[in-house]
Amino acid sequence: MEQLVIHGGNPLRGRVKIGGAKNAVLPIIAAALLGSRGVTVLEDVPALEDVYTICAVLQSLGVRAEYEAAHHRLHIDATKIATVSAPYELVRKMRASFLIMGPLLAREGRAEISLPGGCAIGTRPIDLHLKGFEALGAEIEITQGAIHARAPHGLKGALIYFDFPSVGATENVMMAASCAEGQTILENPALEPEIVDLANFLNVMGAQIRGAGTNRIKIDGVPSLCAADYTIIPDRIEAGTYMVAAAMTRGDVFIENAISEHLKPVVAKLKEAGATIEEDIEGIRVRADGPMQAIDLTTLPYPGFPTDMQAQFMAMLAVAEGTSVVTETVFENRFMHVDELLRMGAKIRVDGRTATVEGGAALFGTAVRATDLRAGAAMVLAGLAADGETRVGYIHHIDRGYDDLVAKLVALGADIKRADAEWTEL
Repeated sequence: MEQLVIHGGNPLRGRVKIGGAKNAVLPIIAAALLGSRGVTVLEDVPALEDVYTICAVLQSLGVRAEYEAAHHRLHIDATKIATVSAPYELVRKMRASFLIMGPLLAREGRAEISLPGGCAIGTRPIDLHLKGFEALGAEIEITQGAIHARAPHGLKGALIYFDFPSVGATENVMMAASCAEGQTILENPALEPEIVDLANFLNVMGAQIRGAGTNRIKIDGVPSLCAADYTIIPDRIEAGTYMVAAAMTRGDVFIENAISEHLKPVVAKLKEAGATIEEDIEGIRVRADGPMQAIDLTTLPYPGFPTDMQAQFMAMLAVAEGTSVVTETVFENRFMHVDELLRMGAKIRVDGRTATVEGGAALFGTAVRATDLRAGAAMVLAGLAADGETRVGYIHHIDRGYDDLVAKLVALGADIKRADAEWTEL
């Protein structure tokens, strides 16, 4: 079992290039199932465990998916789909596997998928996905831990209102509606940049989608879609993680490829905490000459402060000056990193969905766990700022969302490495 070994105290300095967005590439890979003619070529595909998993899901369906990790390029030939049943052992690894249901329903008229897995940060129900499919005319049956969906009369356009702006449900229903008969209107959809990226890819394939990124998406169904070439947008959460790392280590880092428009709440909160931010067309520069200052933040659906940055900011606030209040409104179980930060000397009190962080603590290195993907990133950031040696276990969570994290941090001056070690429960 591998772990990360970190010796803290080094300010990060230099340039780091951000890769393609994990949360954009996974639905786009799923959408490639709709390409009944030609071969899809995706560029800037990050080398992540989740990418390998969803490629394996496609391959289990009889689709050819060949990834060139050295070039971050993925070829997908979905001209033939051999089966519409995705195996449990793959789907349980990653929640995003469920995104193949929309494309399969649209193209094959049926799909069978095990109930999805993923990080244990909350319930993240799939009922909004299923309600959307039913509104389009699909018949849903859940038996023995699997979801069976079929559309014997084809999918029909409908007006669909989302009770909550779910990213996954918006993506899944948008893909299904792309080939539904007639017009579909999605009201109160998710607004994330990854939604816009998926819509742009579908439109390149021949779909007719308007309004992605707004509160009302209009989709005029077409009979079929073709494969297409496409480049994935940069990962705003990876960018935000390096921005926080620069600020909390009192460093000076240029985050190449970061898109300011996608990071407004992160930029605003870092400025409020005392970091110096310079934005230009090539990326974002983050500098900090002294300790960060306490701030309050509340996670919200986009364009609010991203829940995927909450853990990283909490690590920074643990060493900031003053008392901060962090409120998590998106996922009910996203404070699992608090216990790990406490082990490092942080002073944090949790009351329901609110955490009070008494900053100024001197963090010290110890053995901690990556309890989920973003919590793992927070542990790495805490280790970079801590005295002594920090060992982060369960790093398979981190590998799900950060491409070449160790090499990128080493290039910025961090003392971090992967190492084989026996890991025992804390």
